[in-house]
Amino acid sequence: MRHVFRKGTNPDAPTLLLLHGTGGDENDLLPLAPRIDPGGSVLSVRGNVLENGMPRFFRRLAEGVFDEEDLIYRTQELNDFLNQAAVEYHFDRDNLVAVGYSNGANIAGSLLFHYDDVLRGAILYHPMVPRRGIPLPDLAKVPVFIGAGTNDPICSPQETEELSQLLEGAGAAVTVHWESYGHQLTGMEVQASAEWLREHFE
Repeated sequence: MRHVFRKGTNPDAPTLLLLHGTGGDENDLLPLAPRIDPGGSVLSVRGNVLENGMPRFFRRLAEGVFDEEDLIYRTQELNDFLNQAAVEYHFDRDNLVAVGYSNGANIAGSLLFHYDDVLRGAILYHPMVPRRGIPLPDLAKVPVFIGAGTNDPICSPQETEELSQLLEGAGAAVTVHWESYGHQLTGMEVQASAEWLREHFE
């Protein structure tokens, strides 16, 4: 998978796994990393699926309707890549925090839904429920930050609440930060997630 890795100055800090939204690439979220954790290493990944020329992490059948088979395949693909990258770049595979926006948040959520001990934590900006009707791994040690919009046209407040409840039902400690700027990722959300990270990982 196309990616950028930047080694941080703090070896104890989590490596941030940056996952872009539809149409983004591995450079999109890089400016957020120092705002979230100035000392951490960064692994930023580009999705392998193209939709009308725009990179994504998995296919969808329509707006808000995921191609579940492809989602499962691409989630495994990303998990395998993370295992390889940890060896190549010598970061702690057990100390990885995802930072995903929109489609990137959905693939990060899918990692949590499908694999044990895949992430130490997750910052999900405007995520949806990746899958329904499946048992989740034990997430008792996995804190999750969700940035959401009260008027998000793509991800409704009900969707956010459902995702939060599913994660909490698997044991995750979930923090939901609400704003009213639609599906937009705001500086206030980033700031709130940075404070959340310090609270949970320092």
